[in-house]
Amino acid sequence: MNESDTSLRDRLVDAGVALLAAEGPGALTLREIARRTGVSHGAPRRYFPTHLELLSAIAGRGFADLAGRVHGALERETGGPRAQVAALARTYLEFALEHAGMYELMFRHDLLESGRLGLRDTSLPLFSLFADLIGDAVPGADARRAAGALWAALHGVAQLWRWRSLQLATGDEDFGPLLDTVLAAHLGPEGAR
Repeated sequence: MNESDTSLRDRLVDAGVALLAAEGPGALTLREIARRTGVSHGAPRRYFPTHLELLSAIAGRGFADLAGRVHGALERETGGPRAQVAALARTYLEFALEHAGMYELMFRHDLLESGRLGLRDTSLPLFSLFADLIGDAVPGADARRAAGALWAALHGVAQLWRWRSLQLATGDEDFGPLLDTVLAAHLGPEGAR
């Protein structure tokens, strides 16, 4: 692939990311992405033979953005392993709420199952980092299972918070207290270890 090919490929993904942020996952058509990029509606097929491959490239950008945010949060966190788990969890929820369309796309079953998303290169390193931090925070725990359970809880919090169900149920307008409760449920009370 030459430089102009890479540039157009990146521009197509950039247009998809912008469209996703503005209008949500339902707007991500090859035709609209091509229109916003200023190319023919068939041009994206040169780089992305299927719609799923273009969506995967867009979702890959989301995983890269989330990973960058997580690593930045962990670099700023000066506390121990539990504080780092909390920083990662907070960053995850903030990303999910600030970038709802991208978050939804990133975890679409068809993208994850297709193998095109490069799951091993995008989300699994983040999950492994999460499991390592939990292993440090809760010695003796099955860190991968604990990370899976906590991740599932965070995913549920993100969805229910977006739908405003949790605000209605708890009366909270900040997810911080709920996040503290979720962390305590999965890691044990703070200071217990």
